[in-house]
Amino acid sequence: MKKILYILTFLLFAQFATAQELLANVNINTQQLPGSNVQTYKVLERDVRDFINKTSWTGKTLENFEKVKCNFSMIITGRDGNRFSGSIVVQSVRPVFNSTYESPILNINDTKMSFEYVENENLIFNERQFSGKNLTDIISFYVYLILGYDADTFQQNGGQQHFAKALLVSQNAQNRGYDGWSQIDGPKSRGSLIDDIVNPNFATLHNINYAYHRSGLDNMYLQDQSQPKKIIADALLKLKTYESTFQQNYAINLFLDVKSPEIFNIFDSNNNGAVNMQEIKQLMTTFSPKNIDTKWSKWK
Repeated sequence: MKKILYILTFLLFAQFATAQELLANVNINTQQLPGSNVQTYKVLERDVRDFINKTSWTGKTLENFEKVKCNFSMIITGRDGNRFSGSIVVQSVRPVFNSTYESPILNINDTKMSFEYVENENLIFNERQFSGKNLTDIISFYVYLILGYDADTFQQNGGQQHFAKALLVSQNAQNRGYDGWSQIDGPKSRGSLIDDIVNPNFATLHNINYAYHRSGLDNMYLQDQSQPKKIIADALLKLKTYESTFQQNYAINLFLDVKSPEIFNIFDSNNNGAVNMQEIKQLMTTFSPKNIDTKWSKWK
């Protein structure tokens, strides 16, 4: 009897230990869908949350504090039988060393979400082929994107293996009757985004992400913040590589949109002596002009 209990306990632990690289909150909003069946969407919300949090995406065993915190907010605006449409907002954060602060990494608003779903069906994903229903494909694409971006901030080019899987998901979903996967769906499509991310021309952006977080933010706990601020400033100045193309590039604009409030707060204080503030102010004015009045003009 003891042997049986031991085996059952071991199997339960093994199943738990090989899963869950993410700590995801999932919210489904149907306020724009009159007369919606609340129960159906509660079940969908649960199924998507369990799919994200209980799938072993990398095969690694992680403690809770190591898992990536993220949010998936799905806004359902249309339904025709078992086919749903709307948008999805995907966000993730990263802890900063020796602090309680969590740095925003991703904030994507994908307005071309459509999928098929039957209540209580098993959500199954195979990275080597399209699911046929698009739900697990969209979710898995963004999971790999979250993992890739997070890994990039901890290790030089650490996200490559995850981005490669996101690219495969995107390629498998091409020409399957669902919008948002092809470059012809626009510059903010999933296909355009991942193609930019894996393009060798964007190696500099990956390097910026790493230096900014690992060498810069993770050292902001030091009493003298002049050096980590200088590292962050030097990393940002490398954005000049994309000065002639950034307006048409989704990946760069995602970085700027999610990081602008944080960048403002980092340099909106004293102890900027090692940083050429005029140079950083000009850089951010060029790359993020919508924030001139609310942020960059307020820097001293």
